[in-house]
Amino acid sequence: MGVAGAGKTDVGPMLADRLGVDFMDGDDLHPQANIDKMTSGHPLNDKDRRPWLTNIAAWLAEHADNGAVVACSALKRIYRDQLRQVCPDLVFIHLAGDRKVVAARVEARAGHFMPASLIDSQYATLEPLAANEVGITVDFDAPREELTTKAAAWLADAD
Repeated sequence: MGVAGAGKTDVGPMLADRLGVDFMDGDDLHPQANIDKMTSGHPLNDKDRRPWLTNIAAWLAEHADNGAVVACSALKRIYRDQLRQVCPDLVFIHLAGDRKVVAARVEARAGHFMPASLIDSQYATLEPLAANEVGITVDFDAPREELTTKAAAWLADAD
């Protein structure tokens, strides 16, 4: 989980590969209306995110027997709760860090529907993991391999 540009789409497949499970980029499960809204520079609201989170939860439920990794912003506790209603054992790896880092990353990537102008709205929406949520927070400015290793080690210890 994390804001746009945190590295979810880079670290997620590496972690899934390390764990031997399937990976899904949550961006691929957005309804077209959400993509159109973000492309036009408008942030999503709770109502917009609800069907998207339903799609992610359904995909996770289909992969519950073997486990899976999904790259998903999951910015608010209520979004994470919606996912946990379907997948109660879901845990979160929060890629967190400085806004300037993600701004540079988002501005540099081509062909993605999320414009850099929405980064501030992502940080405004973000609710870090609460003490009673199962997860870990790691600094997204670390090398991808290091983030993957930290996440895999934490997951091994969490079992």
